Amino acid sequence: MIGIIGGTGIYDILDIKEYKKVFTPFGNPSDLVAIGNIKNKKVAFIPRHGNKHTIPPHKINNKANLWAFKELNVTRVISICATGSLKEEYKPGDIVIPDQFIDFGKSIETFYDGGKVVHVSMADPFCFELREIVIETLKELNFRFHEKGTYLRISGPQFSTRAASKMYRNFADIIGMTGTSEAILARELGICHVIISAITDYDVWAERPVSAKEVINVMKENEEKIKIIIKRVIEKIPEERKCDCKNSLEGAEI
Repeated sequence: MIGIIGGTGIYDILDIKEYKKVFTPFGNPSDLVAIGNIKNKKVAFIPRHGNKHTIPPHKINNKANLWAFKELNVTRVISICATGSLKEEYKPGDIVIPDQFIDFGKSIETFYDGGKVVHVSMADPFCFELREIVIETLKELNFRFHEKGTYLRISGPQFSTRAASKMYRNFADIIGMTGTSEAILARELGICHVIISAITDYDVWAERPVSAKEVINVMKENEEKIKIIIKRVIEKIPEERKCDCKNSLEGAEI
């Protein structure tokens, strides 16, 4: 099964067959897991912030969300993330497929809090096979996108100060509050993971102000693009995994 984490707009493209309440050792996921089909592929979907967008970024139970996918035999996860831009050339409306991330968040994300010590490799944090499929799809669709980029996570829920935003520009290309937590936990579970990031605005380093109306308009445009991308990507995902993500725990335990 393929898992998707994102906004509630994804419901529109999912032919939902059932909703499942999944119990995990880490508490409740963000919401019931919607299970259905996209392009005749079985898909599980979790709305990251809950069905009514009531869960702030720092309160998302990432461990429960990823564990729920594991319980449902999900082997690949696509995270849809709205982000701000830290670089002039990464424009609002662009799609970014990050190849690296920096975690500036205050929370610690791991399934290994005690009992055993495990250090999984995060040198290349995203599944190369999924990234190739997404990049190939974006080239076919002729959407403006960046096939590489460094995603920097802050905890939120506050946005950055102007000084912090200017500092982050030295290290990363886009900024958000969610994606890297999911990448870390997916790697610990041997699940393939990729982020499809949709840029909504320039972060506060930019001198020109951005209105809420502009951001909302860009988000709506991005949502339509994401739906098209997801349908095409899922259609292309093969049954068997050619990557090494499933072996992420080999040699990781001390």
